[in-house]
Amino acid sequence: MPHTHSRDAASIDGARPATMPGRDAVFARVASRVASSSILIVAAIFFALRFLHLRADFPNFSPWSDWAKYTDEGWYGDAAIRHYLRGTWQLPGDFNPAAALPVWPLLEAVLFRFTGVGIVAARTLTVVVFGGILLGSFALLRGAGRARGDTVRSAREQPLPSVALCAATAVLLMAVSPYFYVFSRMAVLEPLLVLLMLDALLLARRVAMQPRRWQRTSLQVAIGVTVALMIGTKTTAIALVPAIAYMLASACGWHPRSVARAFAVAGGTTALLWGVYYLTLVRPRYLEDFHYLFSANRYTGITAGNARDTISSAFHDVTWMGTGIAVLLAAMLLFAIVRRRVWRDPVVPTLALWIAGYFAFLIYHANLQPRYYLVVAVPITLLVLRLVNHAVAWRWQTGLVLAPALLVLAAMDARQTLHYIRHPEYTFQNAAQQIEQVVESAPTHSHTVLSISGSDLTLMTGLPSICDDFGTMELEDRIAAYKPGWFVAWNYVEDDKMDALAKFYRLTRVREIPAMDDPDRNLLIVYRLDPKESAKPRRGRHKRG
Repeated sequence: MPHTHSRDAASIDGARPATMPGRDAVFARVASRVASSSILIVAAIFFALRFLHLRADFPNFSPWSDWAKYTDEGWYGDAAIRHYLRGTWQLPGDFNPAAALPVWPLLEAVLFRFTGVGIVAARTLTVVVFGGILLGSFALLRGAGRARGDTVRSAREQPLPSVALCAATAVLLMAVSPYFYVFSRMAVLEPLLVLLMLDALLLARRVAMQPRRWQRTSLQVAIGVTVALMIGTKTTAIALVPAIAYMLASACGWHPRSVARAFAVAGGTTALLWGVYYLTLVRPRYLEDFHYLFSANRYTGITAGNARDTISSAFHDVTWMGTGIAVLLAAMLLFAIVRRRVWRDPVVPTLALWIAGYFAFLIYHANLQPRYYLVVAVPITLLVLRLVNHAVAWRWQTGLVLAPALLVLAAMDARQTLHYIRHPEYTFQNAAQQIEQVVESAPTHSHTVLSISGSDLTLMTGLPSICDDFGTMELEDRIAAYKPGWFVAWNYVEDDKMDALAKFYRLTRVREIPAMDDPDRNLLIVYRLDPKESAKPRRGRHKRG
């Protein structure tokens, strides 16, 4: 089978870049390299600034009201946290998401072996992952080329000009974006999922560059391993498989036998790894925890009654990335509709499928949390810059309009990000330290904390905790099994929790600590749980004041 290569990103756009005299062409190349290097230096500075103030709150009163800042950093790292603090990764009956999502806690476990358990270590890992996202994004745009088997449809087709410059600009926009800043410093699952997705696409593209069958097969196996890791990071990765399949098929030149073989090898590897994991670990020991993660996420979903609002909100919420990038996306999609030849570039439909696939999940799930949009924010940024590259190749004059727009967008985003960097707040961290002091002031009392934010408190202080909301046991049974000594609630005690606690304890309010910004969760109330023999359940909502 013929095996073709391309040295650089090829335009399937069909436009002829303006020709220049030799001296002018050399000057243009030098200017482009200088500009690209300068942009990457600025991006590197903003990336490095992410390592500052890692104990700080998710910015209060920001446009992104996401309850993950109260819970998720602890929840999804709990297996690693408990492994080092309790000697076991699983607490029977409590919330144990690692049974279905083992990859992130495994990475944290490796890290904690050297750093100890702590919020700074966990967030540092996320920042490093985001650095990998920037590198992978640059590599995907900078090295994107004609796939094996593609043929040039017109003698006028030329390589895209300024590929490195557009790739560097994409990196800059992500590095300075306040949206990327806040979510690339949280120890949540989405950044790792994005990094693995970029790795899968880069591996798929490299298939086109291998002259020998065994080399191509090795890469296809690596793709299967990467997809397995993606699903083990966040099961919604299944929505991204069509984009990987498209890139892989393009790399195989769309030859049916080659595509079928590649899909069989990659898909078979993924199925084999997950089959072995499920049959050897999950089914015999952790099946209840595995199934519980999926049942716990069924409380939202699209219905006939909410479909219209969900779909409109899903598209409107793209503006969480910033209005500027949303406007550019709309303009570039219009260009792609008019200039249909851009779809011959494999990167364009691949990124479009990435976005469409995850949007389909967001709409289906109907739980439009800002952090979920990180998975589409990266391909949206890359798609915008890839189409800008095509637009400039088609008519170089478009660069005179788009370059200033991108510069203004980057400057405005950088200003907001610098504001967050210069004005950190530590309300949650300070509250956690005060809770630790309260708990340790009673050395004969149980130190176990019952709270929906218990895992985050454990990550920040090391106090043992159980969750008051999610778990395979009923709350009463969890309380009886683990005998917590303290209950930490946000703003008030819900009726069901009071009913469960009142069967075992008298609640004594010992401290109120303001923290964070959400009106429903801006006051941590610490209760000491004093055991009692028997009592009638107390009813009613216990609110502040």
